[in-house]
Amino acid sequence: MSSPDVKSLVRRFYVLQAERVEAYKLFEEGHEAYLRTGPHYDFGHYRQLVHEITKAFCAISNEILEVKERLHRDFDRPDLSEHIEKLQRREKQKLELTAKLQLAKQSVQDHPDDEGCHEKVREIKQDIIKNKEALSEILQDFKYDSEEPE
Repeated sequence: MSSPDVKSLVRRFYVLQAERVEAYKLFEEGHEAYLRTGPHYDFGHYRQLVHEITKAFCAISNEILEVKERLHRDFDRPDLSEHIEKLQRREKQKLELTAKLQLAKQSVQDHPDDEGCHEKVREIKQDIIKNKEALSEILQDFKYDSEEPE
């Protein structure tokens, strides 16, 4: 079997990114469902969700790193590889921020009169917006560079 060309690796990368977006959606929906079980939270179901989402993110991330490596090694495209490296760092940060936001939202639910809890949610949401803007910029650079004639 011959190795896939750059275009098919780029397509695979986009498919994996779409899977990651879908995993985030499931993670957020699962957390909202978990919050609805308060004040006596159903932590067992939520822990199972976190476990499954973590496995999914890990698998996606590993395959994206494989694409990154192949672009660099097999096709001499360090530019695309570098974009993926930056994207992976930002995605890791986004996941950490998402987890922090979920904890902060639970604090707001448990302590609705505590303005500090509400402020924490607002701060984390701002950090997530900045992170998403950075991700979008990296994806734009990747798209531009991957569409250039070689």
